[in-house]
Amino acid sequence: MLGQLNHTFGKLYSHEGRPSIPPEQLLIALLLQVFYSIRSERQLMEQLNYNLLFRWFVGLSPDDPIWDPTVFTKNRERLQEGDVFQTFMAKLLEHEKVKPLLSDEHFSVDGTLIEAWASHKSFKPKQAQKGDDGSDFHG
Repeated sequence: MLGQLNHTFGKLYSHEGRPSIPPEQLLIALLLQVFYSIRSERQLMEQLNYNLLFRWFVGLSPDDPIWDPTVFTKNRERLQEGDVFQTFMAKLLEHEKVKPLLSDEHFSVDGTLIEAWASHKSFKPKQAQKGDDGSDFHG
């Protein structure tokens, strides 16, 4: 599927200067960042530095050097400006193996993440008394 975007990639990258991060690997690394809720590109580079599964998924061998976070960010911005993300996601959603996984009828949410993100102060008992705004959460 990424091969279909080669023409778009070719227009965005110069053939002179230092080699850039291969756009296919950059897109796959960004997917890892989303899938595993990695907060920053610097943390993503740290994960790629020691996580062999991440390296394999991105297409790096155990001996390959990891990209500099600043270079990664500049390359990501280049793809963003070229609307590559929108094209990639549209093609991904149209892929024959992905289509059966999609549904307009419902969606799923991992409730454990919602509970973990919620503040203690935001919880209210189901039978909350009138005027209880949840601020006295210690009692």
